[in-house]
Amino acid sequence: MITIGGRAHTLEEIRQVCELNYPFVEINLDDPVKIQAQLDSLLAIKKKYGIQYLAHYPNEGNPADLNALETVFVPKVKRLIEFSPLLGIKKGTIHFWMDKRWASETVISEKISMLSQLVDHGEKFNLQLCLENLTSRHDSFARYFKEIPKLKMTMDIGHGQLLSKENTAFGFMAHVFEKIEHIHVHDNLGGTGVKDDLHLPLGQGIVDYPKILSILVEKGYHSTITMEVKPDQMENTKKCMDPYIQQ
Repeated sequence: MITIGGRAHTLEEIRQVCELNYPFVEINLDDPVKIQAQLDSLLAIKKKYGIQYLAHYPNEGNPADLNALETVFVPKVKRLIEFSPLLGIKKGTIHFWMDKRWASETVISEKISMLSQLVDHGEKFNLQLCLENLTSRHDSFARYFKEIPKLKMTMDIGHGQLLSKENTAFGFMAHVFEKIEHIHVHDNLGGTGVKDDLHLPLGQGIVDYPKILSILVEKGYHSTITMEVKPDQMENTKKCMDPYIQQ
């Protein structure tokens, strides 16, 4: 069964998504001090609406600064992972860029080691860590999965339309489908950079969601999908998905 929820960046957005009656909200776990301060509010919302939380961990900053990643980013994410059991979170998405087309072998090897630490740390707290695709394609991800067997994937279909003639989701579904544990949906017009990552509602861009979603269902996907659009755009986005994922 596919379960659909929404993305929220603030407490108010979390409440807005809850009012739409989705079963989960993917929330930012990006700063330990802020999350500690918001903990009571997050728990109160969770209890009031009877929803579940998924985690979205912070961006890594300079993806090639190995010292900062090891001494600042990894300890920060470990601390954020430790909030998971308090909030009932069992699945979290992380950004960790190491596209073999541009990243050096040293960067890739060191970051795989760091990511492995985070996956192991998550396991201690019953958390499944899922790596989100940015520019990387299935051939890069295949190595991560080989070296970190417990790692899963958040397939961001919108990101797959950037820097690629064909949406990279097709390659992920063909080659590493069994590792896809979570999905992000949003639309865009293609492009080559962050400015092109528009997070439009489905149907307002060029991503071939009918074909991609149909393949997912045909291959037996039965996990979670987060709509990474504004709360007031979620109803129409879900309507665009429904014809292809109704089971």
